[in-house]
Amino acid sequence: MSDDTTRTVPADLIHLRASGVSVVVDLTGGTLPRVLHWGSDLGDLDAAALDAARSAWRPVPHGFPVDGEVEIAVLPQESAGFLGTPGLVGSRAGQDFSTQFAVRTHDVATTDDGTQRLTVHAVDDAARLALTLVLELTAHGLVRQHAVLTNDADDVYGLDGLLLTLPVPAVATELLDFSGRWARERSPQRTAFTHGTRLRENRRGRTGYDSAFVLVAGTPGFANRTGEVWGLHTAWSGNHRSLAERSHYHSGLLGGGELLGSGEVRLGRGESYTSPWVYGSWGVGLDALAGRFHAWMRARPQHPRSPRPVTLNTWEAVYFQHDLGRLTALADAAAAVGAERFVLDDGWFGDRRDDTRALGDWYVSADVWPQGLHPLVEHVTGLGLQFGLWVEPEMVNPDSDLARAHPDWMLRVPSRLPREARHQQVLDLAVPEAFAHILERLDALLTEYPIGYLKWDHNRDLVDAGHGGAPGVHGQTVAIYRLLDELRALHPGVEIESCSSGGARVDLEVLQRTDRVWASDCIDALERQQIQRWTNLLIPLELIGAHIGSGHAHSTGRRHELPFRAATALFGHLGIEWDLKEADDAERADLVSWIALYKAVRQLLHSGTSVHADVVDPVLAVHGVVARDRADALYAVAMTGRSTNTALPRVTLPGLDPDALYDVRPQAPGDAVDHAPAWWSPEGVRLPGRLLSGVGLEAPLQLPERIALVRATRV
Repeated sequence: MSDDTTRTVPADLIHLRASGVSVVVDLTGGTLPRVLHWGSDLGDLDAAALDAARSAWRPVPHGFPVDGEVEIAVLPQESAGFLGTPGLVGSRAGQDFSTQFAVRTHDVATTDDGTQRLTVHAVDDAARLALTLVLELTAHGLVRQHAVLTNDADDVYGLDGLLLTLPVPAVATELLDFSGRWARERSPQRTAFTHGTRLRENRRGRTGYDSAFVLVAGTPGFANRTGEVWGLHTAWSGNHRSLAERSHYHSGLLGGGELLGSGEVRLGRGESYTSPWVYGSWGVGLDALAGRFHAWMRARPQHPRSPRPVTLNTWEAVYFQHDLGRLTALADAAAAVGAERFVLDDGWFGDRRDDTRALGDWYVSADVWPQGLHPLVEHVTGLGLQFGLWVEPEMVNPDSDLARAHPDWMLRVPSRLPREARHQQVLDLAVPEAFAHILERLDALLTEYPIGYLKWDHNRDLVDAGHGGAPGVHGQTVAIYRLLDELRALHPGVEIESCSSGGARVDLEVLQRTDRVWASDCIDALERQQIQRWTNLLIPLELIGAHIGSGHAHSTGRRHELPFRAATALFGHLGIEWDLKEADDAERADLVSWIALYKAVRQLLHSGTSVHADVVDPVLAVHGVVARDRADALYAVAMTGRSTNTALPRVTLPGLDPDALYDVRPQAPGDAVDHAPAWWSPEGVRLPGRLLSGVGLEAPLQLPERIALVRATRV
């Protein structure tokens, strides 16, 4: 975050505004901040108007659990009469279990990137606790907040949970969140937002395939382009929880925070706990909600700026069968079709000939690579490709030199090791010696070889993850953040991908330290249509790894033609996961064409606005990217199944300038369709943006699992 440039001492009623969003915060009476409004911009309100609004919004004190108004702060307290899920849970061996914080100071600052930041310092003298709350509204209209809790007593304070909330109005009657599994991450699910608590807890020790991801509350029937929506993301790569809660005396809350184990955080005098950032995004339609996340991420100083290189990863091409001749031939084939990065996946180190052994032995295998990786790296870089390497630093196989030398370096309860998963245990990076060892090994590899990219994997959930007899997930999560930070400081030019059995570690906090995510181990293009669409709800396309696999999907057994696979991978950070020696001449020629298209449009795809049409036929999907100035746009029209209708509905092209004229035409090589409408020609059709976005045009008829590309260029 950039330095503050302006600072004022505000009154007790604060109005933050940015990018069509207003947040009104009430600090009357010295109690913790209450958000009175989070949503559409209220305009320029003076102090009198704000005070009148506060009065107009004050609930009638009838049927509350206490006399008078129940003040629901961003950290809700029972002492204020709130009887929902508490914001702070903890005690000193049963004492000081309930808090009543009083605000001592607060101020508002505007940073040089346009972020408005409210900082509140509060204390509870009786409980001997201090609390600092930070609530920010970014220039893009994204809200985020976190808290720092400090123990001011000699007695240890055991923290069991800290939850931060944002209010949503009663008109938000539907919820959207996500489930999932390996190779089917981020599967959407809708429920009614009724009285009670919808609690999503993640205990996997990593973000999880099945995390709530973005918890969205919205008006009835909200969709991609319609309906007010309020979304919350808990930015934490360890155990966490997200909830939506409503009762008879409040209209609704969305909340999030870390999920702590019993005894996991114990604060001595002067010690502090910092909560994860909890993000909130409001908009009309899911595209608007997503756009705030994307714009904020793209404005970060560390966001990737260079064109996202076409990446060939060796995993599905060779698996563990490493051989210099085979890999150099694969590199030659990759360069010939236009790849720009070559990533050597698992199997290059120690005695790693399968997935049962050698994790933790981060030394180049002398058996497979007697001259080290130098011959392969020199060949790859000599072709003009960047070299990348797979690592899994947080894991260890019991059958490894590291585990035999340091059996105490594993997360465990004192009496037993956790049950193995994928023949793995978890290396306890909160052990200083283990942390130093892994940092030294990674630093040595990056120093010896010109490695430009690390595929950083994490292939199991954390079970019985203990450290020093107490739960260890919090310490492990903090340690992995520090490991990434220190490695990036040593090698600032290296890019890192967050991979975790595919897409099980995708969150905004790990992405503060990494440059893309691997969306899923499933490269089946049909499955990827959904996986990538919902990953894009939070993450911009340039950070989503999307590869063209072989014609036979390894994870599902389906077979797809190259245009469907390539057009799916186009909308992401494109790569190849395919043994190209299996491709015939025609397939290689087609692959060259698709990679050339990616290179031609990646600036558009990776800087423009992601849009998704609302289509009534469930087997038809229309999504695309519109340039920031709305002068150019590229859309995919995907058939994911067989329609019950002979005639498909007209497809709209969302996001265009309604007052501009556009030339609309098929985009090669995605212009081959089974049955073309009348306008489907290289010349296309010229129509106003208002018509294209609002009424649409006739869709090409296609067989299932086909994609057509449409380009719209402003006249």
